[in-house]
Amino acid sequence: MTATPPAVELHVHVEGTLEPELIMALAERNRVELPYADLDDLRARYAFTDLSHFLDLYYANMAVLREAEDFATMTRAYLERAARAGVRHVELFVDPQAHLARGVGVPVVLEGVSAGLADAPAGMTTGLIPCFLRDRPAEEADEVLDALLASGVPLLGVGLDSAEAGNPPGRFADVFARARAAGLRLVAHAGEEGPAAYVREALDVLGVERVDHGIRALEDQALVTRLAEEAVPLTVCPLSNVRLRAVRTLAAHPLPLMLGAGLAVSVHSDDPAYFGGYVDDNHRAVMEALHLTRAQVHTLASNAVEAAFVDDTRRAELREEVAAWAAQP
Repeated sequence: MTATPPAVELHVHVEGTLEPELIMALAERNRVELPYADLDDLRARYAFTDLSHFLDLYYANMAVLREAEDFATMTRAYLERAARAGVRHVELFVDPQAHLARGVGVPVVLEGVSAGLADAPAGMTTGLIPCFLRDRPAEEADEVLDALLASGVPLLGVGLDSAEAGNPPGRFADVFARARAAGLRLVAHAGEEGPAAYVREALDVLGVERVDHGIRALEDQALVTRLAEEAVPLTVCPLSNVRLRAVRTLAAHPLPLMLGAGLAVSVHSDDPAYFGGYVDDNHRAVMEALHLTRAQVHTLASNAVEAAFVDDTRRAELREEVAAWAAQP
């Protein structure tokens, strides 16, 4: 039996797949001077204390992304690694505002990432989900949505990410309503560092179809009951949760409790170059640390398939691949 199931990756930030070696290579290509003595110095800075500490390094490393080809190179590198992880479908996040702040326009970002996605390995399907930064003004998100819609690049949906603490999702109600009217699917990060109330707000105010993270929903039993009854997908990133200290240890991760509560939870990688693991690594880690049964892992993989924004034909294909994995001796 293959160690980890065929994967549907629904929670991965393309900028978070920028491996240290590629950071250094792009810096050389673009003649960007980085504040690191060498590769070892860069790697030594990955001991994060919280989400804000991580984001400081995450945004600093984006300085090497200048041209569309840089974004395409990064995307292709991720897809090659994803293929080795058994990813069959990926819905890739990108943060346009993080690049706008550096003078890199939305068309450059989207054209580069979409060019990389066009080179996806055979048999892998993809979609692109630009995210708004919740620690930036909602008015800026409105302007970014205008640029997204004018780009001509095929988009699957929009999301909401970045520093959660003190940044409730409700501020972005208007821009999410506009995105919905434009036919885009809606997701949002909630309930990682922020309280369970942010999960409820993402559902009721933004109208999201999928919640990224959501681990703190367990603090509100009424919310847990609702999430289970409505089968709201929760895209959980275990290695990320531990590295950012949202969870003390992997053995203490609430994933088994979420499965036991009947939540539509699935496992993903978040920012794998920073948190020590791609989606196969995350599956392997929780299988070992949490002693999950094959049936539980099958449920996780199946939940990801059902949460994907794909048509019925593609969903049936993905279901078949996951079922074939579960049926192996």
